[in-house]
Amino acid sequence: MSELDGGAASPDKEPAKQSRAARSAAANADPPTPGSGAPATGPGRGPLLLRSFLQNLWAANTVTVTVLAIVLATVIGAILIIISDPDVLHTYSYITARPQDALNSSWTVVSEAYANLFKGAVVDPAAVQGWINGTNGWELVFAPISETLTYTAPLVFTGLAVALAFRGGLFNIGAQGQATIGVILAALAGFLIPLPPVVHVIVALIAGALGGAIWGFVPGFLKARTGAHEVINTIMLNYVAVYLLSWVILQKVVHDPDRTDAISRPVDSSAQLPRLLGSDLRVHAGILLAVLATWAVAWLLNRSTFGFELRAVGANPDAARTAGISVTKTYVLLMVISGALAGLGGSNMVIGSTASALTPLVVAQIGFDGILVALLGRVKPWGVLLAALLFGALQAGGNRMQSYAGISLELVTVLQALIVIFIAAPALIKAIFQLRAARAARLQTSLAKGW
Repeated sequence: MSELDGGAASPDKEPAKQSRAARSAAANADPPTPGSGAPATGPGRGPLLLRSFLQNLWAANTVTVTVLAIVLATVIGAILIIISDPDVLHTYSYITARPQDALNSSWTVVSEAYANLFKGAVVDPAAVQGWINGTNGWELVFAPISETLTYTAPLVFTGLAVALAFRGGLFNIGAQGQATIGVILAALAGFLIPLPPVVHVIVALIAGALGGAIWGFVPGFLKARTGAHEVINTIMLNYVAVYLLSWVILQKVVHDPDRTDAISRPVDSSAQLPRLLGSDLRVHAGILLAVLATWAVAWLLNRSTFGFELRAVGANPDAARTAGISVTKTYVLLMVISGALAGLGGSNMVIGSTASALTPLVVAQIGFDGILVALLGRVKPWGVLLAALLFGALQAGGNRMQSYAGISLELVTVLQALIVIFIAAPALIKAIFQLRAARAARLQTSLAKGW
């Protein structure tokens, strides 16, 4: 007992100066490092949070990869602008003699192009100054953002359509065809059915959504019942929808009797979506519907029972079937909802402000652009909205860039493709910019599970 008592002193018998020394050592110790498991408290917490933020900023996370992909695409776009201008390219033939000529001319053409891209998509400082001075109205100030939102609205719907199918494990290439059927039925309801203004708009939107839903039901049913691959079915249905549109336009009840070219009668004004900033600006209520649809899809995926079943089927159909989830029903409903969203996107093209009648090219490429938007938005609803906004800005700014700077509009398409390519290959961005590794779960790019 005596050895035990001598080897383990009681805490009550410790000298006071030893306790003071321990407290002093603890106070002078270095603060815990991030990741050590010890909480960062006290006055050093602010610098630790800043240090942690800076460390994570240059990691291969979603935000960093997306921003750097846009920057890299912009740099490559600048190079393409330079080499596509003969006058600028000529200055490089004598760059060793007068390098300033090549540098100045390159900076001039690139800065002018991207300045006009910004002015056409966001705001023109000259218009703001003119509004302040009273030389022009407020309409010129909001015209760029109005054009951006006009192009954004249909892309949100088609992007959501593709993204929703991705989350359920299906690759919906048919958003183009579903949007085409949607625009046909919306236009027919817009000039064949006389209705009061508000009711007419609602009926036209429902008709467009119904058309897209029907066109989405076909590949969904074939996938569920026969196992036919949705990619093949939706691609073929795209062609059917395009030729069906061309046939419908030429029918007597649809074709404009005062025109000889392939164009339908105009949609009644009572079926047009109301414009948000007056008749001089094109932005319409479709952008509000797009935001509402984004919220609805986010709620569907994250809050509803069907959303849970959808994500389970997309992650592992066999396991979902074993758990009692009807994979067949999920596939069909998924494609119906996806098609309805794409149909609403098509409806925006004819009852919005983009066009007022059916033409063979009325849908443009919003279905195929929706695939890019879904990928850029990492198949997340709010990400799709932001990606559609970026693509709408590129489209609106590209029009001005072509008109004022003489840059081909196809360059905007190249920029869009480069952005998607770089975002789809995070390992490439990580290698180019020497990013630190992020968590592996954030670098996976499974289309079925979401990025």
